[in-house]
Amino acid sequence: MTEPYPILQADLCFEEEIKKSRFITYLAHVEGKQQALDYLQSIKVLHRDARHHCWAYIAAGPHDCVNIGCSDDGEPKGTAGKPMLAILQGTQLGEIMAVVVRYSGGIKLGTGGLVRAYSNGIQQLIRQMQTTEKRFYQHFQLHCDYAQMAAIQGLLAAHSGYIVQITYLQTIDAVIAVDLQFARDFTEQLQALTQGAISAKKIAIAGSDARR
Repeated sequence: MTEPYPILQADLCFEEEIKKSRFITYLAHVEGKQQALDYLQSIKVLHRDARHHCWAYIAAGPHDCVNIGCSDDGEPKGTAGKPMLAILQGTQLGEIMAVVVRYSGGIKLGTGGLVRAYSNGIQQLIRQMQTTEKRFYQHFQLHCDYAQMAAIQGLLAAHSGYIVQITYLQTIDAVIAVDLQFARDFTEQLQALTQGAISAKKIAIAGSDARR
């Protein structure tokens, strides 16, 4: 995945009562399946007395078909998890999870009523949510003279790049990050700009391939 995608900027919560059943909907940013499962567990601990904890998540990019999941958690099949996942997929957001907690009031809602109940909270929160863009980066290490730094900074700005780390000695040693979509173009323009005097060496920085 190299193309940027929107993610949830802040977690949200919505609560309503339907025929004496209490529904509490949580919408959260989750990065990866394990974080999604950890978040679900935290909601279960918070609402340990609830009858159902239904959930759905997209733990990677919005079009990822592997890092997704959903559960009806004891509700009739297809009345909670799948409708919730369908709504999340419709947002075109990545790394998003919905958990709906139900405290049952003893009145049956029927299949259609359950689908509406588990969907409504998410739909309400979608109207409120704010998003930010997640972008992916390639990191490079380079060495340059002080006189060359201004031109390099201009090139970085033109390619959605930034300086990660910089050391000023007799020359400048820097670690930079460039949007993956523009990484090849950046290196080619750097070679042309400096007539081959500066080359950018690709490096990997653990956990630092993305930025909001």
